[in-house]
Amino acid sequence: MRLVEDASDDTYVLDIFDITLTPALPWLGHQVRWEMGGRLKEAVDLTRVTCNVIMKFGPVKMLDRSYRLPDLLARMGARLSGDPRLPAGPWKQVWLLRLPETVPVAQHRIRLRARTGNGKNFLALDIPLDFSRRFRPRPLPAGWAHSG
Repeated sequence: MRLVEDASDDTYVLDIFDITLTPALPWLGHQVRWEMGGRLKEAVDLTRVTCNVIMKFGPVKMLDRSYRLPDLLARMGARLSGDPRLPAGPWKQVWLLRLPETVPVAQHRIRLRARTGNGKNFLALDIPLDFSRRFRPRPLPAGWAHSG
């Protein structure tokens, strides 16, 4: 299953090369590391990027709201790192996001569309998440070790 799909095309300012989530299948109430690398086709002020987030499960729309990128990250327990005013060229961000426990247990689809401060398409992501169960890892008993 592909967890994050880049739905952008050649007209978008950010050309995404890769997105990595750790753990690959995140669970509610826990942290996930989001690494994203790509290339900016022009200079961008990330503090002015606006993100429209639509979250659905089945046909039900749970959320349809716009946030400034720094505010969206703050809601997830993260923040922009480095200079938020970036020149064209290689770009990489790493965020440690905390997934809220209050999300209903279900299979969700998140549609994220972002625009720059001057109204250009920045990125487009489709993210299916399976929160059909709450998973809480338990520590191993003393003396046990992970295999692999």
